[in-house]
Amino acid sequence: MPPPPDPAVLHGMPLFAGLEADALGDVVGQARSRLVPRGTAVFSQGEPAAAGHALIDGRVKIVQTGPDGQQVVLRFIGPGEMFGTLAIFTDGVYPADAVTVADCVELSWPAAAMTALMERHPAIARNALAIVGGRLREVQNRLREVSTERVERRIAHALLRLVRQAGRRVDAGVEINFPLSRQDVAEMTGSTLHTVSRTLSAWEAQGIVESGRQQVVIRKPHALVAIAEDLPAADRP
Repeated sequence: MPPPPDPAVLHGMPLFAGLEADALGDVVGQARSRLVPRGTAVFSQGEPAAAGHALIDGRVKIVQTGPDGQQVVLRFIGPGEMFGTLAIFTDGVYPADAVTVADCVELSWPAAAMTALMERHPAIARNALAIVGGRLREVQNRLREVSTERVERRIAHALLRLVRQAGRRVDAGVEINFPLSRQDVAEMTGSTLHTVSRTLSAWEAQGIVESGRQQVVIRKPHALVAIAEDLPAADRP
């Protein structure tokens, strides 16, 4: 088991922004810490929302399955982000699966403990509302993309979001720093595996991206931005 968490691990987490040192100590004192191997379900869609979670290290994929079995990747969670917490305060049921895509360290708070913390430290509740607003804007943007944009632009937007979230400079360009399959990209963009594969292969031929073994490197970020923004071909790098 990991050692008891240090309150410093909460610094930079939006949910706990503005809390004083003693309040952070109270929060971390209620937390449970654990190591979660890659490929593990942290929680499953439809289960009672028994706890709120914060990722300290690793990467978690949030996947929702529709009645027809179609899967949608809603979000990739990175270090410092909360997940599953808001379900405690809505209908009390996790709306999606949370699956680790790398070895992870997470903190969790039982639902009763999270509620009590919000009552003792109202800033947590205010921060939660701000997080909800940000997630709602993100969902609205993705819905607009799916409804109005060509699939090529949707794929470009998805990759750029992941670059902002988990981009790492490498010799070849900017690498998305966690395992990412073409099926993941398809489920993020409302597309098919065939279409994503065809699009990425075309971009590889143009030197825009490099992909393989669940790794994606953006070799020409400006060219990808031009595709996402639907700039005329003559204006693209």
